Amino acid sequence: MTVVKRVLCREQLRRVPPQFSWIDHRLVRDRLIAGRSAEALALYLFLVTVADGEGLSYYSDAGIGKLLPLDGPALGRARQELIRARLIAYQKPLYQVLSLDKPTPRLGQVQSLGQVLQQMERKA
Repeated sequence: MTVVKRVLCREQLRRVPPQFSWIDHRLVRDRLIAGRSAEALALYLFLVTVADGEGLSYYSDAGIGKLLPLDGPALGRARQELIRARLIAYQKPLYQVLSLDKPTPRLGQVQSLGQVLQQMERKA
């Protein structure tokens, strides 16, 4: 059975917003959200939404705590989970939502042929 897509509510048709806060589909496609806690996902959504064009946000823990149902320890765990997943960087008081692209190696770092080909494929 083939499902035919159709707009359900034309009055509220979603458009790409002019600001940076658009969520990258690779989060799902590359399974980057698989296995993440609800708290970490809430924090990531919040940071993606409030970040500027470079992915930066200065929201304090207290400010985030007023907007998300996370106390201090829960926020710390969510933050660490996202850092370990390489989705964000954090240096108090600054958060940075990281690119989902793999970091490019610095001059002098050795890369496998597979890594080079993957980078070329992503740029094509």
